Amino acid sequence: MSKILIQNGRVIDPSQSMDRVTNVLIEDGRIAAYDAEPAGDEEIIDAAGKIVSPGLVDMHVHLREPGREEDETVATGTAAAVAGGFTSIACIPNTEPPIDTRDTVQFIKHQAARADNCNVFVVACASKGREGKELAEIGQLVEAGAVAFSDDGSPIYDSELLRRALEYCKMFDKAILNHAETQELTRGGVMHEGSVSMVLALPGMPAEAEDVMTSRDISLCESTGGRLHVMHISSAGSVELIRRAKSRGVPITTEVMPHHFTLTDECLRSFDSNFKMSPPLRGPQHVKACIDGLVDGTIEVIATDHAPHAPEKKMQELDQAPFGIIGLETCLGLVVRELIEPGHLDWPTALAKMTINPSRILGIDKGTLAIGADADVTVIDPDVRWIVDPAKGFSKSINTPFGGEELIGRADTVIVGGRVKFHAGELVSAAAV
Repeated sequence: MSKILIQNGRVIDPSQSMDRVTNVLIEDGRIAAYDAEPAGDEEIIDAAGKIVSPGLVDMHVHLREPGREEDETVATGTAAAVAGGFTSIACIPNTEPPIDTRDTVQFIKHQAARADNCNVFVVACASKGREGKELAEIGQLVEAGAVAFSDDGSPIYDSELLRRALEYCKMFDKAILNHAETQELTRGGVMHEGSVSMVLALPGMPAEAEDVMTSRDISLCESTGGRLHVMHISSAGSVELIRRAKSRGVPITTEVMPHHFTLTDECLRSFDSNFKMSPPLRGPQHVKACIDGLVDGTIEVIATDHAPHAPEKKMQELDQAPFGIIGLETCLGLVVRELIEPGHLDWPTALAKMTINPSRILGIDKGTLAIGADADVTVIDPDVRWIVDPAKGFSKSINTPFGGEELIGRADTVIVGGRVKFHAGELVSAAAV
């Protein structure tokens, strides 16, 4: 019988409204008891001065495998996840081939089991081949283990297809995750359309492109009653649209990424492609709106949109370089520095957006330290200050805009299913990555 006793930590579990200093006993891969005392037959983890949280959950991760293993693999992506404190991630289906069959779902699950780093849940394609023409085999994909559906990388553009997807997924109580972008308004764009793009003479991507699609998605969500999740929100207009929809009881949820509540389009003055992402970095008023949405609960989830690209791809001219940045290993430090330290969110609220909230949206039994739950635990050092060094990360890619920056807070120990997978900056796993 394997036992771990986590002692003297500040246990914060938003799923139970728990926030107190106590001991947590883990037995045979599950949370067994609180306030337990050492019996002499357990591994001791001293968490004095640290926060003991349910394992973090990221519902928006691009693992690239199959097809783009030069950017990332399931093994390297999950290694980066546990290094960032994440015990569960949901992978997005814009792979090559896309995740639109039983076989591809099973392939991802097999690769995740081989890597043996963290839990990997599969978001499958909403349309066959992510082509937006015909619904994927939703029922078969649910049977294979898909937890949600999306064509991310692209929006589900056909309104009739999205309506049918929402209706069909409602039967299985699964959410549709949609990328809100009206592509006619963003075609050829490389950054947010505004005064900075005008000065730099770079083609822009207006906030209205997000707002128009968000408005359509809300309308279809409201009319069907299906569960819709708006991915990587970035505009003030969309935040307000969702706030109003929620007040009417529309079953819509949304997420925001750390870069969208941290950085602005001013960063593109450097012409550094690591600041190129979709949705783009926007102006200060949009950053403030995203933070306000987190504060008032309009935005329930903080995710990463971890989007690795091989270095040679990001080294191209700005208009040729792909959109996206990595984010698994910097997310927690940015949340502490940008949201908790300034007083926008307290620890329980921030952790809810990174544990139980995404778990409930995906319908997975994670994000809790309740007695009997899987022992997925993240022990966080909330005060440590550290410098981001992309070359020392666990991802296969290094495309982060935060290199050289000082962040606050970091995962110290990460336990998945009752087994320590990461401790003191090192992977604790026999699997090769």
